[in-house]
Parts: sequence; structure tokens; C-alpha cells
Amino acid sequence: MDNYPITITVDKQEHHFEVGEYAHHEDGKCKFRVYEDGSYVASFSPDDHDFLHICQNPGGIDEEILHLLADKIEAHHPHGVNGNIRKLKI
Repeated sequence: MDNYPITITVDKQEHHFEVGEYAHHEDGKCKFRVYEDGSYVASFSPDDHDFLHICQNPGGIDEEILHLLADKIEAHHPHGVNGNIRKLKI
């Protein structure tokens, strides 16, 4: 799968990211890697309910931005980040 761009705006400041997905995700390894200005800054792993959790944050990205980023990555995958039909958040 190709990388895709995601923009997050917080306090009128835009953050431009590029997201890469590892198709052959294995437990214990991060499935989504996030880059900013070409540098690896964060990664996410899905749980069994298709919700993303922060896996690594080597770029020291603010947690609020990471949560917004996870929401946008989840929205980018309407069938779920694990490839399953998305389950409802309760």
C-alpha cells in the first residue's frame, strides 16, 4: 500500500504527516508508521476492535496530536485498520 498524507491542525498550527502501512502486520510490531518532513516520528498498532494505540513516539509528538492522527488513520480505513468491517464505538 502507498503512503498517504494526513494534516492535523491544533491551535491554528498545521502538522503535515505521511502515513505508511505494513500489510504483513505481526503482533508485537507496529502496523502504521508516521513520518513528518521525511523523518520517522511515531507509529501505531491496532487492537482487536480496530482502534489504534500509540506504539512508539520517537519524534516526541504531543499526545493530543497523536490521538487526532489515530482518529484520521482509522477514518482512512472504513473497513477497519485490521481489514475487518469496522465495529461501532460504544
